[in-house]
Amino acid sequence: MEFISAALSRYVEEHTSPEPDYLYRLNRETHLKVMQPRMLSGHLQGRFLSMISGLMQPKLVLEIGTYTGYSALCLAEGLSPEGKLHTIDNNAEREEFVMKFIREAKMEDKVIPHIGDAAAVIPQIEGVFDLVFIDADKENYGLYFDMVVDRVRPGGLIISDNVLWSGKVLETVKENDLDTIALLEFNRQMMHDQRVEVVLLPVRDGLSMVRKKA
Repeated sequence: MEFISAALSRYVEEHTSPEPDYLYRLNRETHLKVMQPRMLSGHLQGRFLSMISGLMQPKLVLEIGTYTGYSALCLAEGLSPEGKLHTIDNNAEREEFVMKFIREAKMEDKVIPHIGDAAAVIPQIEGVFDLVFIDADKENYGLYFDMVVDRVRPGGLIISDNVLWSGKVLETVKENDLDTIALLEFNRQMMHDQRVEVVLLPVRDGLSMVRKKA
């Protein structure tokens, strides 16, 4: 997952604006209390998402894959005054954890969590998306993209996490490694979809940034 040295990574974070206190606490509690804390976006990626959102000032954001809410709160920082962020996760056990930090961030009127299967929830959310962040089950990345791309406004963004998959995209893939197979296919799909333009960024575990063409 780490593509630069620990020392250089520390330097990068030391020269990136600090995360808000509530995100620092969210990060710490995730590592103390929740399984697989490496799934958290973290400081550098979080500040990147916050900056992109701040530049766009979106009215409607969709996040597929809430985990403990770190990336949702980062993206919500840049919302327009009337903006809303819908975030979907299928793990009901983390719902109160997420709500605790939504309240701490005073974003109850901005961030709307949904519990359920994303493929079933997405059609229930009305509106045109300015920004979509995909960070859920890798086997369904292509499905989620297909479900949202025609609902993203021209010039809007779809950002997908983990597309380098700890470098496994360069390795010989085993037949039962369904996640890596799915991500390789997703990355190919982004390159060949004429509706979008894509930049794959080697930020943390890889971010695919896709812009919807006019």
